[in-house]
Order: sequence, then C-alpha cells, then structure tokens
Amino acid sequence: MGNTLGLAPMGALPRRSPRREEPLPNPGSFDELHRLCKDVFPAQMEGVKLVVNKVLSSHFQVAHTVHMSALGLPGYHLHAAYAGDWQLSPAEVFPTVVGDMDSSGSLNAQVLLLLAERLRAKAVFQVTHGFCRHPLKHFPLLHECAAPGGLRGEELGRSDGAGWEGKALLLVLPTQTQQAKFLTWQFDGEYRGDDYTATLTLGNPDLIGESVIMVAHFLQSLTHRLVLGGELVYHRRPGEEGAILTLAGKYSAVHWVATLNVGSGGAHASYYHRANEQVQVGVEFEANTRLQDTTFSFGYHLTLPQANMVFRGLVDSNWCVGAVLEKKMPPLPVTLALGAFLNHWRNRFHCGFSITVG
Repeated sequence: MGNTLGLAPMGALPRRSPRREEPLPNPGSFDELHRLCKDVFPAQMEGVKLVVNKVLSSHFQVAHTVHMSALGLPGYHLHAAYAGDWQLSPAEVFPTVVGDMDSSGSLNAQVLLLLAERLRAKAVFQVTHGFCRHPLKHFPLLHECAAPGGLRGEELGRSDGAGWEGKALLLVLPTQTQQAKFLTWQFDGEYRGDDYTATLTLGNPDLIGESVIMVAHFLQSLTHRLVLGGELVYHRRPGEEGAILTLAGKYSAVHWVATLNVGSGGAHASYYHRANEQVQVGVEFEANTRLQDTTFSFGYHLTLPQANMVFRGLVDSNWCVGAVLEKKMPPLPVTLALGAFLNHWRNRFHCGFSITVG
C-alpha cells in the first residue's frame, strides 16, 4: 500500500484573481519639484530678529516680526493668516488668506481658494507706499520659473542682482512707483487630476498697455517613481515678445530624489538623499548658457532630537560657506537660531541671531 496524494485535477484549481495595479499618484505642483533639496539648505541670516507668533483661534493667527540689521533700516512686519474649514491634507486648508505688511505700509497678500474638488485658484497682490525709483530692488519677483538661463538682476534694473542667477525672471513693472501703487497682481489656476497637474498663471495683465506674462505648467506621473512635464513662459509688452520652454523630470526612490530641468537657457539639477532619520543631504547644479555661468552647491541637514537641535550648512562653488543652528527650548515655546555666512570671493561676512516665540 502506498500513500495517496489528494491532488485535485488541474481544472478544479481555483483561479487567482488578476493583480490590481495601484493608481498612479498625483505629481504635485511644478514649483515643488526641487522643494526637498532646497529645504536642506539654510536660509541666510543677518542682524537680529524677534518673531512673536500668536494663535487667536483655530482659524486665525498673527505674527509680529522686528528685524534690526546693519545693512539696512530696522523694520517691523505684521503677518496675519486665516485658514478655513476645508482641509484636504495637513498642508492644504481652504480658503486661506495670508497678508504681510511692513512699517512703511507695503502689503503682500495671497488668497487661496478651492473652486472644485480638483480645481484650485490663487491670487497674489503686492502694494507699496512711497516713492521708489527701482521697484525691482525692493520687492520680490512676480514669478521665478524653474527654467534656467534667465536674466541677471543687472539686466532688469536691479543693482546687486544677487540670487537671481539661473532663473528666468520676467517682470513687467513701471520704472517709478507712487503712493499706494500696485506692483504685482498674479492669478493662478491649477487642476489636479488623478495622475497629472496642469497650471496656468497670469502675471501683471494690462489690456491697455498690451503687456502680460503667461506661465503654463504640466506634470504627468508615468510610473510611481517617474514624473515628466514641462513649463512654457510667454511674455509680451510693447516692442518685446518672447517665450521660454523648459522640460522637467523627477525620479523618486525610497531614500533619494533626483530632479532635472533643461531649457534653452541652461539646466538646473538637484539631488536629495535621506541617509537616516537624522542626516539629509542635497546637491544642486545650475548652468546658465546666456551668462556662461555654472554654480554647484552642497547642503546638509542634521537633526539631533535628543538635544532639540537642527543644524543646516552649505558650501558652493562661489567660495561661500554658511550654517544655521536652531535650538528649541522646551517647555518654553521659544526657538533660538544662530547663523553665519562667509563669502571668500567677495570677502563678506554676515551673521545673524533670531528668537521665535510661539
């Protein structure tokens, strides 16, 4: 006698259901392609700053900022923010209204609305008081598109031109401003599909002066890790018209993210790597074919949870070295920050200290 195997016929075996593929994720916004890498680098500090945050309710909060600097006049900023009841994610709450006003009366405001489940809208306004001969020197840009190879600040009327390399900077602004003058008005519309994002931006539209800036973004998730897309910037004003096309791609792995933007003016590449829970590093490369300029930057982010400390540092090819140390003081709602930046090429040194309450 032998052992009998109770094997069922092949036709009687249950069939496996076809494996369902997970839907592709939404690629997010075009402006956030390099966000992980940029968050590794420290923000430059100079002078002494005091920030007091106050939460008035679950929807409304304000912040008071006093900044004293040796490079400019001391200033005060009042920041107010309102958040509605519609929360799509921890970082997205609609409607949202944000305003910032300084001691000179200049106002920057943003309004974010959720028109539909997939359609978002944003409006940005900048108003200044007083007389200004060079508004480009005192106010932020209308749009810093990811397309490299843009103009330097000197080509747009700015005297220093610091920090504008490698970006397509397009502005349509008057040469002089009077009291209560609108410098910038920008309107964005963004549609987020299941696996793609499309955005259209109008900047400083002027029907009488026949000037406008239009920026179109599109991102498509090809796989769970690969995202491809592009950006088209079109600007028009009397006697001048042009367009810039940029192609973009991002590959996200488990511990690292690589992003590349390539356009007619150059390229912008970034690499972000998370070594462990405490150490993060980032590398940026920007090449500007118009100015024949190339910049390489390395940044690192070190977190010490037991000491409630965060340390950020950077080194770039322009002989700049900088670092910022942040220290929380529990149980007090106080954060101290100390930063220092040294430019060996220009022989400049800046240091700063800030106290954040709340």
